[in-house]
Amino acid sequence: MVFMRRVSSVIASVLTAALFLAGCTSDPSAQSPDQQPTNSANSPTNSPSPSPTPTEEPPELVGGGTELFPDKRFVALYGHPNQPAFGALGEQGPEESAERAIELAEMYEAHSEEEVHPAFEIIVTVASESAGADGNYSSVTAPEDIEPFIDVAEEHDVYVVLDLQPGHADFLSQAKIYEDLLKRPNVGLALDPEWRLAEGQVHMQQIGSVSAAEINETTEWLAELTAENDLPQKMVILHQFRHSMIRDREQVNTDHDELAVVLHADGHGTPEDKLETWESLQDGLPEDMHMAWKNFFRQDEPMFSPKQTFEVEPKPWFVSYQ
Repeated sequence: MVFMRRVSSVIASVLTAALFLAGCTSDPSAQSPDQQPTNSANSPTNSPSPSPTPTEEPPELVGGGTELFPDKRFVALYGHPNQPAFGALGEQGPEESAERAIELAEMYEAHSEEEVHPAFEIIVTVASESAGADGNYSSVTAPEDIEPFIDVAEEHDVYVVLDLQPGHADFLSQAKIYEDLLKRPNVGLALDPEWRLAEGQVHMQQIGSVSAAEINETTEWLAELTAENDLPQKMVILHQFRHSMIRDREQVNTDHDELAVVLHADGHGTPEDKLETWESLQDGLPEDMHMAWKNFFRQDEPMFSPKQTFEVEPKPWFVSYQ
């Protein structure tokens, strides 16, 4: 300790004694052995204050933020990897699919006040003509076979929706197969009731359907998964082109803050046919359910352009290409 001046030996002695009693003597030899610092650089009085541990930021959606709407719209390639017959996504590999989805999204930017983001809608369980070993009439794609597309999507800021065609299985059981993939921040879920069969039904002979109760059971699980893992809001797409495909649709729960529910109008054909289906499906639409549109490269006569697609009322929040 440094003193400005030495007034007298008496005063100095008193100050030294006081410092010693406070444990702050300037003479290291006066401290007990376990009090003596071994290295002045390690002395607490000389050490810099420890830096605060950085707080990990919660994951965000493509384009930033944690909510899907109303600031974002999406344009997607639909299909199953390596299966061109099921849609445009299967006509090329992961990298080329991302490039194609990005190009499609860019075609819509001039017609939207909101950001338009590319997306994949990947069929992960495929309706099957045969019952299969489990008797479910649904072929399950291993999650690891889907990962290359999700990894590429993540690299290119492409949103991903996993599409389920469960046959005689239920949507919740199949969704749980892909739990690890759904823990990723930019991966949502699509339920396709056309391929949800009742006992005794066979694909291509009947149009399937699902109850609001089964949808709610699935979305309840997904909302909890999203909250538990501190994930941004997830998209849940419900496919429909007939009212009978979703029973008691007015009872579908759209109240989960963790989810954004989208009704996807799957109709194809002439513009008149597509618009008639589009308008009909909005009858009795639950609150907070967003509309989505599908363009078919082969079945539409003719296919809507991006400008025509975004002139539809209401403007679709999600557009897929099959």
